Amino acid sequence: MPATPTAGPSLHRRSNRASASAGPRSVLRVRLALAAGLALTAVALGVVLSRPPLIVAGANGVPANLAVAYINGGETACQGGGTLPAGTEAIRVSLSANTGPRVSLSVLSGSTVVTEGERDAGWGIDETVSVPVRRVPATIRGARICTTIGPAAEAVQVNGARAGTSGGGHAILLRMEYLRPGPRSWLSLAASIARRMGIARAPGGAWVAYLAIAVMLAVCVLASRLLLREAEFGGHVTHATGGLARRLPGPPGRALRRIPRAAWTCALIASLSAACWSVITPPFQAPDEPSHFAYAQLLAESGRLPDSGADSFSLEEQTVLKDLHQSQMEWHPEVQTISSRAARLQLREDLALPLSRSGMGGAGVAASEPPLYYALETIPYHLGSSGTLLDQLELMRLLSALMAGLTALFVFLFVRELLPGAPWAWTVGGLPGALVPLLGFTSGVVTPDAMLCAVCAAIFYCLARAFRRGLTRKLAVAIGVLTAAGLLTKVNFVGLAPGVTLGLVVLALRGVRERPGAHRSRRAFGAMAVAMAIAVSPACAYALYNLLEHHPALGIVSSAVHIASGPRESLLSDVSYAWQLYLPRLPGMANHFPGMSTIRQLWFDRAVGLYGWLDTTFPVWVYNLALIPAGLIAILGLRTLIARLGALRARLSELLVYLTMSAGLMALIGADSYTHRLTEGLGYAQPRYLLPLLPLAAAMLALAARGAGRRWGPAAGALIVVLFLAQDIFSQLLVVARFYG
Repeated sequence: MPATPTAGPSLHRRSNRASASAGPRSVLRVRLALAAGLALTAVALGVVLSRPPLIVAGANGVPANLAVAYINGGETACQGGGTLPAGTEAIRVSLSANTGPRVSLSVLSGSTVVTEGERDAGWGIDETVSVPVRRVPATIRGARICTTIGPAAEAVQVNGARAGTSGGGHAILLRMEYLRPGPRSWLSLAASIARRMGIARAPGGAWVAYLAIAVMLAVCVLASRLLLREAEFGGHVTHATGGLARRLPGPPGRALRRIPRAAWTCALIASLSAACWSVITPPFQAPDEPSHFAYAQLLAESGRLPDSGADSFSLEEQTVLKDLHQSQMEWHPEVQTISSRAARLQLREDLALPLSRSGMGGAGVAASEPPLYYALETIPYHLGSSGTLLDQLELMRLLSALMAGLTALFVFLFVRELLPGAPWAWTVGGLPGALVPLLGFTSGVVTPDAMLCAVCAAIFYCLARAFRRGLTRKLAVAIGVLTAAGLLTKVNFVGLAPGVTLGLVVLALRGVRERPGAHRSRRAFGAMAVAMAIAVSPACAYALYNLLEHHPALGIVSSAVHIASGPRESLLSDVSYAWQLYLPRLPGMANHFPGMSTIRQLWFDRAVGLYGWLDTTFPVWVYNLALIPAGLIAILGLRTLIARLGALRARLSELLVYLTMSAGLMALIGADSYTHRLTEGLGYAQPRYLLPLLPLAAAMLALAARGAGRRWGPAAGALIVVLFLAQDIFSQLLVVARFYG
C-alpha cells in the first residue's frame, strides 16, 4: 500500500470560512488593481512608442580597431572629440569587457564643462558602452572629452587607435560616437520594423511581427482572465469544470485530469511567451545558439557526439552564419539584422544550395554538454529536414518553448504543494513564473537550459509532494528519473544533485521516524535506494561505454573537469571569490570585484533585462526604477516569513533541502567563474544560470502577496503579475529595437 499522505505544516493558517479572495470586496480590489496595472502599462507603452530612437549623429573620427590595448581600470584620459552635435544625449565609447567598470565622461569646450554623464559598473558583454549624458543644447566644435574608467574586476579592452606623441610614445585614442534622438518615433517606424523582422527567418514576411503582437495580446487576456477567475473562486474547492483546487478521484492514469486548470493556463502562457521570443530573436543571436544547433545537427546527421570544442560546424551552418552577418552583430548593439536586397538574395541562394549538413565533430562550447536535450532536438530537426536550415532552427526553438510550458506547469504545482492553504496564491506564484522574460528568452532559442529548467521545476515539485505525502515508490522513481534526466541534460545540474540526494535521505529518515518498524524501514530506505540507483545509472553507463572505447571516463567533460581541478591560489581565495560573487564582502576578504556591487549590478540588473548575446540592456534608469517594486516585494515576503516562523521551524528539514540545492548550484557557478576568471572574466555571472531555482522565486512572490494581508493580498498579487507581464512586454520591445530598429 502507498504511504498515507502526510500533509506537513502549512505556511498559511487554514480557516473554515471562505478565503477573503472569494469576497465581493476582494474581487473588486483585484479588478481595480488589474485595471490600474494594465492601464499604467498601456500608458508607459504609449510614451515609449511615441519617443524616437537614438541614432548616430556624429563621431570623433577615430577608427574602431579592436584590442589596441588592455587596461585594468582606475585611469583618466582626455582626447579631442571633434564636433559634438546639438541634441546629443549619449556617447558610445569603444570599450569592451565581459563585465565593465564604471565609465564617466566629461565634455569640455575650452575650460567649460558642456555636459557629463556616467555609466555604472556591470555593463557588457559587448564591444562598446553607451554613456548617457545631459542633453547638449547646441553644437560644440573642437570639443575635448575626458574619460574616467573606474576600478575594474577584469581587464578592459580598448578599441580605437594609437597616435604618436611629442615624446615619441603612443597615446591611445578611443572611438566615440554621438547619439541623439532621431526624427521619427518608434510608432511611425513600426511598419518598416515589421518588414525587417520578416527578413532572414523562417517563416518570413512582415506578418510574423503582427503574429507576435497577437500572441502577446492573447497572453495578456489569458493572464487577466485567470487572475479574475481565481480571485472569484480562490477560497473554494470548485466544480470539476473550473477553479483551482480541482481534485478528481480515480486511478493514477487520470493524474493529468487532476492537474488544476490554472496550472495548464500558466503552461500555455509560458509557451506562448517563449514562442513569441523565438520569433523576435534573430537566428543565432542568443548565447551559444550556433554551438547548440551544431551539436544537435551533428547528432542528427551522423549519430555521433561531438569530439572537440572547435567551431568546426557544418558547411551549411557556416554559410548561413556568414550570410546572416552573425559575427558582426554578436556583441555589437549598433549592428542590426541584414536588410539590403543583395544580402537577402545571397542568403536565399545559399539556403537553396545542397550544402553539407555534416560537421567535423566540433560543437564549440556546447561540446562538453550531455546529449539528452540535443537528442530530443533531432526530432524537430528531422521534421524540418525538407526545408531550409532556418526552418529547422525555428522548429527546434518551438520545442524549447514547449519546455517553458512544462517549467511553468511544475512551478505552479510546486507552489500549490508548498502553500496549500491559499489557492489564489498559487496563481500569484505561477503566473510570474510563466511570464518572467528571462525564461521566455532562454526557452525561445536552442539551448539545453530550456530543458534543465523544466527538469528542475519537476524535481522541486516531486520533493515538495514527498514532504507533504511521504516518499512513495512512485515518487521515488519519478525523482530518480528526473535526476537522471538532469544529469543528462546539462552539466550545471551537478550543482543541484547534492541537494536532491539530501532530500531523499531526509525523506527516508522521516518515513522511518513516522512509521517505526523493520518493515517500514526497509520500505523507506528501499524507495530511497531505487531513486538513487535510477539517478546514477545513465552516468555509470556513459562512463563504462567510454572506458570500453578507451576514452576518458567522462568523455569530453573530462577536459573541463581537469581544468576545474587544476592548481588554484588557495581554497580560501576560491571561497572568498564565490562569496563575493553573490554577497557583500566581509572584513578581511580580498576585494575580487572592485568598484562593483555584485548582487545589484550582476544579478539584479541583469535579471531585470539582459538579452541578445548579453549585449542588449535597458537604460540605467530602468534598473534604478525596478528597485522600488523589488524592495516592496522583498519587504512583504519578509513580513510573511516573520509571521509564520512557527511553520518555518516545523518545515526546517524541507527548507534545508531547498537551500542546499540553491547553494550547490550557486557554488558551482562560483567555482566555474573563479576557474575561468582570467579568460572569461565575469562571463559566468548570468542570471539565466539560476533559472533552475525559479520555483523558489515563485513561492517567494506568493508569500509576498500574502504579506499584504487577507484583504489586500489578492490585489497585491494581481499587481505583481502585471509587473512581470509588463517586464516581458518591454523586454521583447527592447530586443526588437536592438535588432530591427
